[in-house]
Amino acid sequence: QDGRSSFIGHQLGGVMEVPNSKDQRVKSARAIQITYYLQTYGSVTQDLIGEKWESEFCKLMHKMQLDHQDLQLYSLASFSLWKDFHQTSLLARGKILVSLMLILLTATLSSSMKDCLRSKPFLGLLGVLTICISSVTAAGIFFITDGKYNSTLLGIPFFAMGHGTKGVFELLSGWRRTRENLPFKDRVADAYSDVMVSYTMTSSLYFIAFGMGASPFTNIEAVKVFCQNMCVSILLNYFYIFSFFGSCLVFAGQLEQNRYHSIFCCKIPSAEYLDRKPVWFQTMMNDGHHHTSHHETNPYQHHFIQHFLREHYNEWITNIYVKPFVVILYLIYASFSFMGCLQINDGANIINLLASESPSVSYALIQQKYFSNYSPVIGFYIYEPLEYWNGTVQEDLKTLSQGFNTVSWIEQYYQYLRVGNISATNKSDFISILQSSFLKKPEFQHFKNDIIFSKAGDENNIIASRLYLVARTSENTQREAVELLEKLRPLSLIQSIKFIVFNPTFVFMDHYGLSVTMPVLISGFGILLVLILTFFLVIHPLGNFWLILSVTSIELGVLGLMTLWNVDMDCISILCLIYTLNFAIDHCAPLLYTFVLATEHTRTQCIKNSLQEHGTAILQNVSSFLIGLIPLLFVPSNLTFTLFKCLLLAGSCTLLHCFVILPVFLTFFPPSKKHHKKKKRAKRKEREEIECIEIQENPDHVTAV
Repeated sequence: QDGRSSFIGHQLGGVMEVPNSKDQRVKSARAIQITYYLQTYGSVTQDLIGEKWESEFCKLMHKMQLDHQDLQLYSLASFSLWKDFHQTSLLARGKILVSLMLILLTATLSSSMKDCLRSKPFLGLLGVLTICISSVTAAGIFFITDGKYNSTLLGIPFFAMGHGTKGVFELLSGWRRTRENLPFKDRVADAYSDVMVSYTMTSSLYFIAFGMGASPFTNIEAVKVFCQNMCVSILLNYFYIFSFFGSCLVFAGQLEQNRYHSIFCCKIPSAEYLDRKPVWFQTMMNDGHHHTSHHETNPYQHHFIQHFLREHYNEWITNIYVKPFVVILYLIYASFSFMGCLQINDGANIINLLASESPSVSYALIQQKYFSNYSPVIGFYIYEPLEYWNGTVQEDLKTLSQGFNTVSWIEQYYQYLRVGNISATNKSDFISILQSSFLKKPEFQHFKNDIIFSKAGDENNIIASRLYLVARTSENTQREAVELLEKLRPLSLIQSIKFIVFNPTFVFMDHYGLSVTMPVLISGFGILLVLILTFFLVIHPLGNFWLILSVTSIELGVLGLMTLWNVDMDCISILCLIYTLNFAIDHCAPLLYTFVLATEHTRTQCIKNSLQEHGTAILQNVSSFLIGLIPLLFVPSNLTFTLFKCLLLAGSCTLLHCFVILPVFLTFFPPSKKHHKKKKRAKRKEREEIECIEIQENPDHVTAV
């Protein structure tokens, strides 16, 4: 129209060319992309009017889609990404409550026993509620300090629950390991001394890892905000478990010592009274007196998970015929992990952070399908006066726009001067012809908005101008667009022409301009540094060595497998990788340190004892954690689906290492248990000699024994 010529290659999609045409004429196009720019002057009123206009525009497009079923219309406004990003939190509210109910149910059932005296269902329930209270407190502190909520913070309840319930179940296991004949206060003290040291260490490592993630070294703002909140949550988690849940444990211990029912809180009748009652009453009031023999020292061994580990699993996993299959399984795991790690690439798709059925996702998918051969339209803004009539400046502008298709008033003006054989080599001629002739032509009038003039007396100046650049790219638009940014931005600092480049999608690309794995590397470095510094401070340095190996194996496994599962390196997956470091330490550390400090005759017996001590708590926590993730599958959002994938891999890989890989590999490799065997023999021989001496000196003492 009006003889106007402009490059529209980036606005046509699914193009078919006229066959055998020399100048590549377009025959048809499957899609067309049209961009509208709203003019605002920076005022709040103008912004509100613009937002209202965009809202009405989107409604109109939706109405037109309903009226014209033969057309597919997709719209994207400036507020669409923000709206669809925050929609995830609205969609996930109900599912998070369902997740909480499932975790409560799993924790309650896994803490129960047939023994009504020693069963602790309410402690499992109160443990989960303790974590919920601490998370609500952390959220309150966040909002009081003017924190801005966003959908990435949905991961905090799951992260906090995974760490907090581990402390709860470890305290319950510590309580089961205490002697029943002790007063309940001493039993609580023994449980605390047994568990809280390791829980304090793992909480500190959580704090260090997320503290490093919240440091200025992290280049993603969303990760910083998340890590800051996570640090507060971990701190509150620790104090709530130490204080509130500890008092609940004291109360439950007092009930057990006074022989009160663990659910109904009534006095448990004597065995003689129960024998006269119906079977259903005996089942409800059974305190284990039928199962407890005179030689059994620990009635808690009847807990179904402990019974399964002691009687079945420990013997099976340490069987010599099972070990070769475990080694083969680990080699398969390592090969897939390594293969996935080789395929990692920086950069993520915007749609992975949005609700699945949102308009922005539909728009982005269509754009990727039809318009991925061109980069986004890049605004090139020259923000200071420039001598456009100077030949050197003209050459510099050509150099900067080389390789791009340009929509530029400068090129059109230079061509207009050449075609008309008009000379404009000085400032006054250049600006005079531009204003009085070029911009008056109908085909060039639309360039008026691209030039800002100023008048000083009788003299006009160009104080700023803009042009648009479009680059031809391959299908991998995201990576190439980021590389384009990395090339253009340094030029804006070193060139004589002062300019900036911008496109709305650059806001998201800036997250991935630097390596997105930086927060993971920083957090991992922090944890490894702490472990290495404490290498010689623990009783057995091999405990730290095995812990470093296990955590590295789990982290690389999760990283490789999530790449094979098509999970991009976005802010959610980065946060999950930071969490995996701590989750692995949380579960592997107690198991490994119990093993290396054990004094049994063989490695096999040591690993059996380690699994018997900590296996129940690990299985309770990981099962509660994984079951709580299931409702995330039903949230129609890519963000929650990414969260589900990453946390499922973290929990599964940790479970695999704790119950399959470590129990087998620790029976092959150091630490050796031979020196413990020699020490034990020496002690036994010394004890026998002392007993013989006592018998010879006081023969009457034998009958007393």
